Amino acid sequence: MFCDLHTHSFFSDGTCTPEEIVDGAIEAGLSAVALTDHNTVDGLRDFIAAARGKDIEIVPGAEFSVDYQGTELHILGLFIPPEAFGRVSERMESVNRRKEASNIALIDSLNRAGYCLDYEEIKGLTPNGKVNRAHIATAMVKKGYIGSVKEGFDTLLSKSAGHYQEPARLTAAEIIAFIKSIGAVPVLAHPFLNLSEQALVGFLSTAKGLCGIECYYATYDGETTKKSLRIAEQFNLLCSGGSDFHGTTKPDIGLGIGKGTLRVPYACYLALRERAKI
Repeated sequence: MFCDLHTHSFFSDGTCTPEEIVDGAIEAGLSAVALTDHNTVDGLRDFIAAARGKDIEIVPGAEFSVDYQGTELHILGLFIPPEAFGRVSERMESVNRRKEASNIALIDSLNRAGYCLDYEEIKGLTPNGKVNRAHIATAMVKKGYIGSVKEGFDTLLSKSAGHYQEPARLTAAEIIAFIKSIGAVPVLAHPFLNLSEQALVGFLSTAKGLCGIECYYATYDGETTKKSLRIAEQFNLLCSGGSDFHGTTKPDIGLGIGKGTLRVPYACYLALRERAKI
């Protein structure tokens, strides 16, 4: 029995509906699946409704972008109770406002460089009006400016290109405390995408309230998974895992299987669910 505790729908930067996430997870033979869109819970009610009467466990969640000593980290909030959805939206209002200002500045800079893009047009293609760089990259692919979303992130949309300025973020400590306050479970997502082993150990030494880390991840090899499991045990943290599925935005990542070899034990779901009850 396996699960996938990190996926995205078109309510953030994925291309599938919440309903398609549920049905895709069932088709993939998963026993549980989470929806963890970036800084929003807008798709969770559809996600919950889509799973009613179906043979799968679901985990309402969100992935929060945070700052840790100048480094962007992502904290998953898993098992967010429906009665807390409004609180999450309120907490993220200022974050999303800053993100939109960053998006507009990015589009303006690209336009000045000769790339003709219309922010309102891009925004109108999203179900909730929330735009991020993946949406901008998709628009650039359609116009032939870049060959793929990944190419965009590696080149014109990277920080080093000079067009993109990161918005101010809440700190990791603030988000971990907030996730705990609403009865959800905070988990550090894909730590080795952002941190060295030494930096990760430093972060975990001060991450009060963190419940788990993502030990199983789509791009991890066997050694990275083993290292993650060892560090989780060292800090008495629960293990989580997920594909970080985005649909066609990341065409090489499959729901539940990542690049083909990912298998997240269902036991991860069970342990995290128990923690949510505490």
